[in-house]
Amino acid sequence: MPVASDSVNSESAHRYSIFSQDLIQKTKISEDALPVKDETCRSRFLLHPYKTSKVCLFFHGFTATPEQFVAIGEYFFKAGYNVLIPLLPGHGIAGDWNQENPPPLPEEQQVYKDFGIYWLQISQEIGKEVVIGGLSGGSTLCAWLAIERAVQIHRALLFAPYLSGSNKVVDLFVWTFNIYFQWKTKLGRAHFGYDGFLMPALRLFLEMGEEILEMAKTRYSAPMFIISSASDRAVGEKAHEALFEAVSRHQPKSWYDCFDRGLDIQHNMMTKAEGNEHLDLLLAIAKAYIDSEITWNEVEQIRDLLNQGYSFKTAVTQLHLSQHVSPDLFLMLATSEH
Repeated sequence: MPVASDSVNSESAHRYSIFSQDLIQKTKISEDALPVKDETCRSRFLLHPYKTSKVCLFFHGFTATPEQFVAIGEYFFKAGYNVLIPLLPGHGIAGDWNQENPPPLPEEQQVYKDFGIYWLQISQEIGKEVVIGGLSGGSTLCAWLAIERAVQIHRALLFAPYLSGSNKVVDLFVWTFNIYFQWKTKLGRAHFGYDGFLMPALRLFLEMGEEILEMAKTRYSAPMFIISSASDRAVGEKAHEALFEAVSRHQPKSWYDCFDRGLDIQHNMMTKAEGNEHLDLLLAIAKAYIDSEITWNEVEQIRDLLNQGYSFKTAVTQLHLSQHVSPDLFLMLATSEH
């Protein structure tokens, strides 16, 4: 019997090796043909020599590049996960892009949806349980996948999902005008990807956000951790709360956290280079969610005991949750605005 088991394991390892090498080669050929603007625009794969218990599939932000998720990718890779950070459709392509010649970003939702499903299928060959994550528009795609393909996803990390703008005036602007918009980056901060875009390319995520909020009212989803920030001036915190309220009715293991305004964590929260001086905190609470097996109601019970003066260790012990909670959960409860 051990011989047979060894043979099966050997065959599985060989299939994984062939699959991962083929994935890397085909992706390089495809991106060479675009061609990509530079190396920061290429898809990034952080792969162990074996299929891992968990795999992270990360989608970078709208107009950005995979470089935006390298820090969190390396963090989870060191924790033992395989990590895939594919280049979103129409992104990272070399060219002299400007108002007269805007970058070739998709203007149809289905392009992103097909892309998400394709990479979800790829991920299932790389790890046994799939964790998806994204920022802004990439997070919107994650939210849609978490509902549309709920049973195929172990956890979803939604960093500042773009479901609506920061106010109704911004939303009206996005809905109405087909203009070219150029990003303004603060001095000393990095900017990944295109400098600007045509508004219809962003509008589709607003449309997708409306669809997601409606889907969440009636459909089961994979567990989601929606991460917001009170200092984020790009997306609507109320929409994040609405998504959490809808999702948690059907999926009690979904969490919500909003960083306190005092931390000054802006929309582009995935790297220190883009301005997040508290990246270690974001990484810790993301892993705390993946490593914990408790409901939001149990998170609130822990919070209540902390407010009564109990230590974190005493609180989780009293609730008989010690074996189900990551110690890093305390960081979230200590820095949340809610």
